[in-house]
Amino acid sequence: MSDELDDAIEQNAKGPAKASGDAGSVEQHKLAEQIEADRYLASKEAAKKPNRGLRFNKLVPPGAD
Repeated sequence: MSDELDDAIEQNAKGPAKASGDAGSVEQHKLAEQIEADRYLASKEAAKKPNRGLRFNKLVPPGAD
């Protein structure tokens, strides 16, 4: 899903902010709002991971028994 959102943000950034024609007009969300949504979804995915970015290691100096 993240790839789809990244692609959508990229396409929206390349396209016009507003468009109008015979059928009506179209306006996209602001880029800042799209980036905020991407960050929110990424944080939700990160929160699902069991270690949440933390890793604990026990350091043992050489020669210690």
